[in-house]
Amino acid sequence: MGPHQYTIERRTDGRGTYDLTQAVAGIVAQANVHVGLCNVFVHHTSASLVISENADPDVQRDLDAFLDRLAPEGDPLYVHTAEGPDDMPAHVKSALTATTLTIPITSGRLALGTWQGIFLWEHRRAPHRRRVTVTVL
Repeated sequence: MGPHQYTIERRTDGRGTYDLTQAVAGIVAQANVHVGLCNVFVHHTSASLVISENADPDVQRDLDAFLDRLAPEGDPLYVHTAEGPDDMPAHVKSALTATTLTIPITSGRLALGTWQGIFLWEHRRAPHRRRVTVTVL
């Protein structure tokens, strides 16, 4: 059996995390792979992916607050400002986090830990339509 690939289109409401775990798990189930790898890739430079705590939303809020301190809006260091004050910080946040994740597949399922979820992390304030490709090998 060859690779299985599917693209998820996800609309965001602005900054924050969006749980993709069930969508990715469904793609893995359709691929009918018992042991393998699942690669998740976001096609944008101002959003990223993260495997994070899926039980307490305060974890995502705290991570967002931490990244805001690392890449604040309005930093005079930024030259790229044409797309608004949140754009360059979003690029920095994306560069500091991940645009691709690889998760093992065991017994036909994502081998995530008990409290782990797969999240799209939107770094821009405005709503966007984000594209994420999931490849199962």
